[in-house]
Amino acid sequence: MQKLVILGGTFNPVHYGHLQLLRRFVQKIGADRALLIPTGTPPHKIAPDLAPGKDRLAMCRLAVQRDGFEVSDIEIKRSGPSYTADTLLAVKRDNPESELYFIMGEDMFLTLQDWYKSELIYSLATICAAPRSDHGCRALKAYAEKIKRRGAKTIICNLDFLPISSTMVRSAACRGENLSTYVPVSVADYIYQHHLYSEESN
Repeated sequence: MQKLVILGGTFNPVHYGHLQLLRRFVQKIGADRALLIPTGTPPHKIAPDLAPGKDRLAMCRLAVQRDGFEVSDIEIKRSGPSYTADTLLAVKRDNPESELYFIMGEDMFLTLQDWYKSELIYSLATICAAPRSDHGCRALKAYAEKIKRRGAKTIICNLDFLPISSTMVRSAACRGENLSTYVPVSVADYIYQHHLYSEESN
């Protein structure tokens, strides 16, 4: 079976931290394909400064051009909250011959048991996670043991993480700073050309 690695998120905006996480897991797993899925309406967070879905989708496509990764608009097109269980089910239906690997950050992984239809998520994909802190790996491994008892398959990797967040990028964009240390040039150009995250966009 083909190995398909999936990274979901608001990507508000997508940045080098997201791209490094995806690249490292693609290498670790030996994936055949990689898919970025920007969230439509995120069920887990309040996002008053969320850029329009079409813009986040466009930035994701620009960000992965060099890598050859794919980007899906499945959640952007969906009305209502974007639940991971529904998304993975749709991806599996479209890719029945693929083995799915779903990447999560540290914070999200540690709440997975409380997610909508979490056991359906476990049945559809191997859950991959990496720490975003120096001491996060121990907590991830302990939580992985907990959800394994409910049928989850997990891969925990203590990868090097970039200290970049979407909040940092938005703040820098609002101040009109150079974004090249945070995002690919094509994404930085898009942010400024479309006046995203600037005071006039609020």
